[in-house]
Amino acid sequence: MDIAILLQGLATVSWVAALAIIILAVIRTSRGRPIKAAGGMIIGIVIAAIVLTTVSAGLVFIKPEERGLVLSAIAPGGFRSEALPSGLHWIIPFAESVVRYSISRQTYTMSIAPLEGQIQGDDSVAARTSDGQEVLIDASVIYELDPEKVIQVHIAWQNRYANDLVRPISRGIIRDEAAQYGVEEIVTSRRVELIAGIKSRLDEVLQENGLRLVDFVLRNITFTPEYAASVEQKQIAEQLAQQAELTVEQRRQEALQAVEVAKGQADAAVTVAQGQAQARVIEAEAEAEALALIAEALRDNPDLLTYQYIAKLAPGIQVMLVPSNNPYILPLPALETNPYAE
Repeated sequence: MDIAILLQGLATVSWVAALAIIILAVIRTSRGRPIKAAGGMIIGIVIAAIVLTTVSAGLVFIKPEERGLVLSAIAPGGFRSEALPSGLHWIIPFAESVVRYSISRQTYTMSIAPLEGQIQGDDSVAARTSDGQEVLIDASVIYELDPEKVIQVHIAWQNRYANDLVRPISRGIIRDEAAQYGVEEIVTSRRVELIAGIKSRLDEVLQENGLRLVDFVLRNITFTPEYAASVEQKQIAEQLAQQAELTVEQRRQEALQAVEVAKGQADAAVTVAQGQAQARVIEAEAEAEALALIAEALRDNPDLLTYQYIAKLAPGIQVMLVPSNNPYILPLPALETNPYAE
């Protein structure tokens, strides 16, 4: 618990007690029953209240996330030259007072959403790109007060630095940086470059005014309805063109595949034909060799053909009839005489 607040509470209780005793003493005195030693009690309580009030007015506790600027009626310039760090401090009662400043991180958000930013309603930054298109930028600035520059901030801005410094400076820098890029660049290829440029300039300006930039967050970029519609139409056209290219490529691949299949079939047909031709050549050569061997065998053995002919006949044939006007093809051996012939 803050001891200064505790002492202020005790001082308040002392004053209330002193007032209550005074009222009670007056009432009892009017009824002829005065309180014994009432005056001494009242004086003691009043003295205690004065002491407590004075001490509580002189004790100041500064939290770790705060710095205290001491306004002084007796110091040159009206304030102490150094801000109070965290901890318990003593100031001159009733001649000095403390203005507290937070040194913790703070966020200032400018958003198109009505309930997200510090200002209700659409507080996005309207900027115009280098190609003349208007965009709406949502952004958050995360910053903190430099503990070493609390006095500088108080003199220049007091507690107005969020609305009178961070907000207008951020919006102006965002507009200036966005104007250096085309509308497609700030949402695609050069978005990181845009953010880096805003950070650099914003950090420089805030440091000059006693603040430190922690981070800059480019939350969203929104187009006007007209441009958004044109972008959508362009994307649709590009998708259709890509689809057409894919279809053409598919048809080309199918044609190439058909050519390769036809080529393979032709090669296979040629291979089969060559194989058949070679087989026929080999077969013809074999037949020629066989005929040559047969011819040679017949030349050396003229009766071999007659023998082969007779061997092919059925074993029971005794007589053969041939047309009367044709000669015998082959000379037949003499048949056995039929014992029953006349």
